[in-house]
Amino acid sequence: MTTTMIYSVCGVLAYLLGAIPFGFLVARAKGVDIRAVGSGNIGATNVFRSMGKGWGILVFICDAFKGFISASVFPLLAKTLWAFDSGVVLPLVCACLAVAGHNWPVYLRFKGGKGVATGVGAMIGLAPMAAGVGMLTWVLVFVATRFVSVASIASIIMVVGAVWFFYAKTGILLPVVLTVLCGLVIGRHKSNIQRLIHGSENRFEFKKNPDNQ
Repeated sequence: MTTTMIYSVCGVLAYLLGAIPFGFLVARAKGVDIRAVGSGNIGATNVFRSMGKGWGILVFICDAFKGFISASVFPLLAKTLWAFDSGVVLPLVCACLAVAGHNWPVYLRFKGGKGVATGVGAMIGLAPMAAGVGMLTWVLVFVATRFVSVASIASIIMVVGAVWFFYAKTGILLPVVLTVLCGLVIGRHKSNIQRLIHGSENRFEFKKNPDNQ
């Protein structure tokens, strides 16, 4: 199999896997259209708020696995099946396409989530130390503010710094691409940033409360 074909196969698989809308599917299985409740987002946070903690955690894990499998398993399969090793290039391509799939899923007419959980999974596969910094930052900022959006944005910024600190010495491709990917995820939080500026962003409540949806 040629290099182009390997990139094409792995890239398409990564996008199609990333595009699986687990939030939509889990809610649909419970008789709920997640796009019509809460924020209308198909991600784990809206599922958590609208349907409960257990379902939200399940969706987060599923979305994270989309990124991890794309960044880790697909390149490993290419190496095993076709003796193809591109270094970090194929993992980066698959990671970006998985996040793109989540954000613009073909199954839902390209209207998807914000890519945080899928990005976390991809980051664990690509840069585990940076992922650890990001997750610790998310927890600390969330506990301090109870704003999921603030915690997500802060953790993404810390991930960018950690990627450059830990991985730039082995080459700048990984830090540059992950910086762009993190910028894309932050861009998907535009509406949250606007609500934060206007003071209308909802703090996270650990109990289901229709008034806070």
